[in-house]
Amino acid sequence: MNYENFYQDLQPQEKNVKDGLASLQKLFKVIVREIDGGDIKSLIRDLEAMAQTTSIVSESINAMKATADGFDAKTYFESGEFAEQMLAACAEKGVDVRGETPVYEMFPYRVKLDIENQDLYLDRKKVQCMRPNSFVDTVKNSQEKLNKASFNALAFASELSDIYDLAVLKLKKQLDADIYLTNLYKFLAPMSRFRKDYDQQNFAFDLARLYISGIEQTKTGRKFQFGPSREVGKGIRILDQTGKEQFLATIRFFR
Repeated sequence: MNYENFYQDLQPQEKNVKDGLASLQKLFKVIVREIDGGDIKSLIRDLEAMAQTTSIVSESINAMKATADGFDAKTYFESGEFAEQMLAACAEKGVDVRGETPVYEMFPYRVKLDIENQDLYLDRKKVQCMRPNSFVDTVKNSQEKLNKASFNALAFASELSDIYDLAVLKLKKQLDADIYLTNLYKFLAPMSRFRKDYDQQNFAFDLARLYISGIEQTKTGRKFQFGPSREVGKGIRILDQTGKEQFLATIRFFR
């Protein structure tokens, strides 16, 4: 099953409905004038034309409904065809995607397929969409909007420095020690209700914008440096300015 084939099957009837509704709107305006002006002969003729057009529109709607009723959403999701077409659309539109059914990352978004209920989630928001091309367009547009949003890298670096100092004290580390970014995030958003508004993917996106900003120090002149880790699961995946993935694991601030 391919949604684009289903889409093409609906197009002729969709056009018929669109044209029919446009005709009905025109006829309605004419009929109103005829009623106001007392032109009964023309009124009877145009009412008949309106009835015929209404019948055509109704037939087209019924045909669309029959096609829609025949769309097996359950099989579409369970067979993996939706996921396969979504990944193909990502490749076509240049949207970076990682993961496998049912969870994917389209940085900085998390995409989840609820196969049992045939639902689609973008982060925590349910998206009513079973057309892969349309969904990927939504993701791409959202990514572009995020990338265009203003971001004060210097302010973020300085705020991160303050959180780093708190983490150093709490974890009893040296002043210029490497601190895991995943641990730093817990200090940044210590409560679950905070993490709901600012999850780790949001944190990763801000880290990515800081990483590509070229800034190397805070407002006070304190320098910082990201570092890698050999420990699996500690690296936070980001995309750099070329769209290439990077894994940031630690950060340290120093004079």
